Amino acid sequence: MAATLICSLIAVDTAHGQMAVEGGGKGGRDLTEISLDELVNLKVTSVSKKPENLAQAPAAIAVITGEDIRRSGVTTIAEALRLAPGLEVARVDSITWAISSRGFNDLFANKLLVLMDGRSVYTPLFSGVYWDVQDTLLEDIDRIEVIRGPGAALWGANAVNGVINITTKSAKETQGGLITGGAGTEERGFGSVRYGGQINDQAWYRVYAKYFNRDDSATPSGNPAGDDWDGLRGGFRVDWEHSLPTCSRSKATFTRAPSTRIMSSRR
Repeated sequence: MAATLICSLIAVDTAHGQMAVEGGGKGGRDLTEISLDELVNLKVTSVSKKPENLAQAPAAIAVITGEDIRRSGVTTIAEALRLAPGLEVARVDSITWAISSRGFNDLFANKLLVLMDGRSVYTPLFSGVYWDVQDTLLEDIDRIEVIRGPGAALWGANAVNGVINITTKSAKETQGGLITGGAGTEERGFGSVRYGGQINDQAWYRVYAKYFNRDDSATPSGNPAGDDWDGLRGGFRVDWEHSLPTCSRSKATFTRAPSTRIMSSRR
């Protein structure tokens, strides 16, 4: 098995922000400053579609925080899901992933509902998820809630085996600039840049772009599989507050990737 090496990692955050834990106050807080009671009372929303304490949620749920992702060193959302107990996360090749819960895992598994900021990201072709397409800055992820078990009564037909809800930070929480980069043997090169600003007293925005270049995987005989690929992605988010007790949000993502990735992810 080839070893993976990631080196020359650079991260510069001009805003000097810290991860914010919902229910722990309005400002960002370091996890080392949070008491055990606050960690137990971490708020989740995926179980009953409303905020409730993690310890009191009537479901088998695990929460992957942004700090967990940062400390693990993963570079994709699919890799980050390996931190959740009870999920079957299999990397098929350099491009495609097979992720499911409660067995019956394959490339076209379609019994697991995946949400990003409350919106389903499944493809209508087979009601599953192209994990190589679902991507954003990992630094912008606040938490990933993973429910293992049936959730169709609340979420619909796709939630037969579980629910994955990826929640990103608001534009207000990601003000200032951020630059990251690195290189290695498998991740041959990757980098991202993000900037967040304020439009007025009630509106904030952020824009980002990222690039990656991944080496090919190996066949059982040890030869290169010829599935190396690269991608360029970008997006923006705008949040604004108004008199109602809610916050409106607009979000968009743009992707450029070679045709080899598209063909491989749909075979």
